Amino acid sequence: MSAGVDAVHTLPSIVADPAVTTALAADLTAAGFTVERLDSLWGAEAAASLHRGSRVAALRALAAREATPLGTLATLFVLGLPVTRSEAAAAFPTTGIDAVIAAGLLRSEGEGEGDGADALVHPTVDLRPYAFVDDLGAGSWWIVSDLGELALGHAISEEHVLGIGGATTTLSGLQVPVPVERVLDLGTGCGIQAMHARRFADQVVATDISRRALDIARFNAQLNGIDGIDFRFGSLFEPVAGERFDRIVSNPPFVITPRREGVPSYEYRDGGMVGDALVETVLRGLSDHLEPGGTAQLLGNWEYHWGVDGLDRVRGWFADTDLDVWVIERERQDPTSYAETWIRDGGTKPGTAEFDTLMGAWLDDFADRRVTGVGFGYIVVRRPLPEPVGGGTSGLRRFERVPETLGSNPAGLGATVARVLDAAAWLAAHDDAALAAAHLSVAGDVTEERYYWPGNDDPTVMTLVQGGGLGRRVDADTALAAFVGACDGDLSVAAIIGALAQITGVDEQALAADLLPAARNLVLDGLLVPAA
Repeated sequence: MSAGVDAVHTLPSIVADPAVTTALAADLTAAGFTVERLDSLWGAEAAASLHRGSRVAALRALAAREATPLGTLATLFVLGLPVTRSEAAAAFPTTGIDAVIAAGLLRSEGEGEGDGADALVHPTVDLRPYAFVDDLGAGSWWIVSDLGELALGHAISEEHVLGIGGATTTLSGLQVPVPVERVLDLGTGCGIQAMHARRFADQVVATDISRRALDIARFNAQLNGIDGIDFRFGSLFEPVAGERFDRIVSNPPFVITPRREGVPSYEYRDGGMVGDALVETVLRGLSDHLEPGGTAQLLGNWEYHWGVDGLDRVRGWFADTDLDVWVIERERQDPTSYAETWIRDGGTKPGTAEFDTLMGAWLDDFADRRVTGVGFGYIVVRRPLPEPVGGGTSGLRRFERVPETLGSNPAGLGATVARVLDAAAWLAAHDDAALAAAHLSVAGDVTEERYYWPGNDDPTVMTLVQGGGLGRRVDADTALAAFVGACDGDLSVAAIIGALAQITGVDEQALAADLLPAARNLVLDGLLVPAA
């Protein structure tokens, strides 16, 4: 724990006893401990208020209701507040309160004071339902993590194990939904990515440098009846030295933190290296641990230095590899905003002396290293097959910024990632002659927007709009719009271009020189697809 935290908050070990987790799952099921039931328990307004860091509305809603096991579980593990021993016992009729305490999920009020029915028991972890949708359908789990700042009433400890957040759902949705044999979850945390990966893999290896994280991840897998995950302790690729995987997923501890005395280093987010060196180290190590044809999906931060573009720096990390790479920058923050974000994330409040001291350390670090900004985004990597279909490699090297709103993706971007990788391989196997002979169709989620000056019959702007995926918007001239409109799978690309050239009186070779590169980009982006 961090210095200065009272001993009463010392975290007990989490013990994954199969008999206890089986009984606990039965009690959670019987109580109706689900996302839907919690939302109805205190209502949408209270739920939104909780998300903003206030539990007053939720407490008022609970107070107006009759006590139930669901309300007790919500009070303990979502609101982080104590209940009486008798209330807790009623919520765990199968498991038994003593077994829940022994597992490390609850603690009694004090030494020798925990036997009376009115004695209080306190939560030592956050435990809440989690619902998701992926390409296999809808699912739900219960996830244990460490109590947050709201429940603790003070800054979190440096050993904090994070629960479900925005980055969690982003990465789980980014995982390619294609069955494989082995997956590596590098830096598993509470185990959520390993659990998602197991839905599409025969075996998952989950690693972490935090023993507490591994204990919690093991407990979560067991609580939800998920087997086939091998939990290993160690840093980065050390626990899997010499091994290769069909897929690697990682939400590494990428937060850029000053390596200075007095600045907390949280295990779940800080990699212990200067700047973005940890992300660089992970990316450079992928090639040695991916099977041919294997893919990786990761999140990361990268620095912008004075006069040096952040995406150019990431491009340089792959300069000596043959990996296919697709990097999408979703956000860029200036040094001040970045520092404020992560200092608040650790539980230090603005306006305090501690906050000001940490801000100074962060800004000094950025200034010393000439950092002008920090990018955040997604990294997709594939190790090419030795002899790819079509006789070539995709040579995918795409580094782009996509700050706009994405398309509709209820199951996440994983299917989009898989499609882009497949499209890159298909394009590599088709030179311009082969592309001209191919038959293409417009993807089902593509529409066209047209804008007119008042009174004009001809549009002034035409835009192709992708409904899913990255929500691409492609401005099209008359020729490209007509070409895409004719791509229904019946005619070859060459036949469509020939017909357009004849109708418009344009030189066919010149038109092909314009449309073939555009067609390649549209295939890679998913607006056009090769016809079956």
